[in-house]
Amino acid sequence: MATTAGGKVEQAGDSASLEALARIGLIAYGVVHLLIGWLALQIAWGAVARKSADSAGALRTLVEQPFGKILLGLVAVGLVALALWQASETIWRYRNRAGGTRLRKQVTSGAKAVIYAALGVSAAAVVLGSRASSAQSQQQATSGVLAWPGGQVIVVVTGLIIIGVGVAGVIKGLNASFREEIDTSSMSPVAGKSVARLGQVGYIAKGVALGVVGGLLSYAALTFHRHKGQGLDAALQTILAQPFGRGLVTAVALGFVAFGLFAMLQSRYRRM
Repeated sequence: MATTAGGKVEQAGDSASLEALARIGLIAYGVVHLLIGWLALQIAWGAVARKSADSAGALRTLVEQPFGKILLGLVAVGLVALALWQASETIWRYRNRAGGTRLRKQVTSGAKAVIYAALGVSAAAVVLGSRASSAQSQQQATSGVLAWPGGQVIVVVTGLIIIGVGVAGVIKGLNASFREEIDTSSMSPVAGKSVARLGQVGYIAKGVALGVVGGLLSYAALTFHRHKGQGLDAALQTILAQPFGRGLVTAVALGFVAFGLFAMLQSRYRRM
């Protein structure tokens, strides 16, 4: 009976309908990154009345467009489906891998499932009328955790984990190891190289941004400057304040655009 139940769950994880929804989710994930890149460009070039250059700002920008609630509802469904697909991969896909490799891939897929699910829930919240900004939520969360016993250690460790994810993204971009996840057999050599370059630029830029986010979060914990732990928007503002900051933020913004385009191409060529 247990074996039969397990087989049904695995079959559900491999179902064509879930795969189709997950591919829609990759398009939605790409759209979010394109919007983040656009908002980051507004930071770089001093746009008046700019919006937060983070996922919450991107979602609110989308919902304000014609038929925005319908579009954002589709984004939410796609991202949740993408999370379910990653969760099914975590449980079923890597059974035949060696112990260390299996664990690493399961942790990676599990982390992606959490990220996609959180973004999907955020999209649904915006559709339902939530107006809380990502920066406010992150600041409140950081302040709340810092008030716990051992909260400073928890926030520092979280910041270091985010830095680690950022470094891993940069390494993944430099090594182009993401290429094993996409099927380029039907592409021309030029198209295959172009997709690889988009992925490299996107992973490196996103990794740098996440590294700054993690650094700010750790700094907020170590110095009790709780206003510093405000996520991607604050990270971009910090980069902007550096020498040549406008150029650096512009590069990061274009990197997010590249990552968004790469994610959308994955919806067609991702191995599932």
